[in-house]
Amino acid sequence: MLISRCDQDGQRGHELSKKKVTDKRRGKSKSTSHYLLDAQVGFVLRQVLQRHATIFVGRMGEDLTMTQWAALSKLLELGPCSQNLLGRHTAMDAATIKGVVERLVKRGLLETSPDPEDGRRLLVALTPEGAALAERSIPVAHEITKATLSPLAKEERTLFLSLLERLK
Repeated sequence: MLISRCDQDGQRGHELSKKKVTDKRRGKSKSTSHYLLDAQVGFVLRQVLQRHATIFVGRMGEDLTMTQWAALSKLLELGPCSQNLLGRHTAMDAATIKGVVERLVKRGLLETSPDPEDGRRLLVALTPEGAALAERSIPVAHEITKATLSPLAKEERTLFLSLLERLK
């Protein structure tokens, strides 16, 4: 038996088969219609992220990863800040931001110094080379976003970004 799923707008979605599948190892029957990976939000978001990452790598150049770009652009926006705060602003855990900062320091794009108010904290700042790279990469970053969202109409892009903000 074939069942058509519809979303709230009545649009036709995935078609599901209700036939039973036998698990040969256990001899049990289970329905294949209880869970469709392709219809799960996490799976779809991962596919969209993979598409975005492919666009990013193909266009960004400068040998920057998405996490490195996030750190550079956030420092350009905020100015110097602690490594911990930079990690929070870029949605990176402590280990990830530490590695990103270390790699960008080695490339001469960031510099670190002890926080004069709290020696346990590390302050991170753009070097002049890092600031110049971030500035010249902004138009490319805008093009990457535009390419990622290109399958959507202008109104859909605005709505999509608004809905994603609500899911954070």
